Amino acid sequence: MKIRPLGERVLVEPIEEKEQTVGGIIIPDSAKEKPMQGKVVAVGKKLDKDGAEIAFDVKVGDTVLLPKYGGTEVKVGDKKLQLVREEDLLGVIEK
Repeated sequence: MKIRPLGERVLVEPIEEKEQTVGGIIIPDSAKEKPMQGKVVAVGKKLDKDGAEIAFDVKVGDTVLLPKYGGTEVKVGDKKLQLVREEDLLGVIEK
């Protein structure tokens, strides 16, 4: 299945941080914080008032900072993706 975001939305695949256990303690998934970074998988279309397409500030492949409690979680196959408005993204991580 392929998803194309509508409007000014961006589809992001959250980047899970590697689990580090101190002293052998295993933290359950329910107690972990949501990831704050993700990789842009797809972008929608942004239009101006005349209907002309405007370029997004992010592009497919960019690594972005996600809001902690924003967007909508979508499950495609075994992947969990986040559907977020472009204006809600906090920044682009440049390498």
